[in-house]
Amino acid sequence: MGIAIIYFLIIILANSIGAISGMGGGVIIKPLFDLIGYHSLTEITFYSSVAVFTMSISSTYKQIKNKIKIDWPKAITVSVGSMVGGVLGNKLFFYLVELFQDEGKVQLIQIILTVISLVLVLIYQLWLDKKLYLKNLVAFFIVGLFLGGFSTLLGIGGGPINVTLLVFCFGLPIKDATVYSIITIFFSQLAKIVGVYVTTHFEIFDLKLLLVIIPAALIGGYVGGLLSGKFSDKMVAKIFIGVVLLVMGINLFNLIQII
Repeated sequence: MGIAIIYFLIIILANSIGAISGMGGGVIIKPLFDLIGYHSLTEITFYSSVAVFTMSISSTYKQIKNKIKIDWPKAITVSVGSMVGGVLGNKLFFYLVELFQDEGKVQLIQIILTVISLVLVLIYQLWLDKKLYLKNLVAFFIVGLFLGGFSTLLGIGGGPINVTLLVFCFGLPIKDATVYSIITIFFSQLAKIVGVYVTTHFEIFDLKLLLVIIPAALIGGYVGGLLSGKFSDKMVAKIFIGVVLLVMGINLFNLIQII
């Protein structure tokens, strides 16, 4: 019961922040669950994905109610790419688990890749201002493919790299990028959850925990979507960078613990 309450509070906070910043919450949930260490890596990755997937539903609904304008052809294209990427990322995750026969090594790979992506995001956000302004739908598909695969492999759902890459490739304002990021998260995590079901039929998971995870994720996503409509682009950017620094610190601590 104690761990369920802890997970409940973490998910509400993480998904609220994740919905505002477009990171999806998983980038906070995953390392915090790793830090607690109560469940196995496979279980943590699954629970994080369910939380982020649920958040993406409530957050997208709230964003649409906020009358955020969405270019649906682009949104659908990036979503299809993220869905394919989600399938590939999930396959790669289980391949690495089988290859190393040691979840600690896979977790180490996840942490290192996450930290590298966070460093690149900080460099871009703080010192670079280049944008490509790509318009081709093929580019949206390729970006979605990469984001879906990368985030699913890391078990973080979305992460800072989503928003940064969308801003860099397509020149989107950060608040618009957060909306497209949440949409890609929805489809990539849907693909992952379906893939996990096909592989395991959920038999290795304690599904009773979902009675805590899903409501917490819905609350967090809704609150984040509500607050996002009240914050300026400048404020969202500050929250984004603050969360990146926080998550980097948690991941580095986890890295030290493993080593």
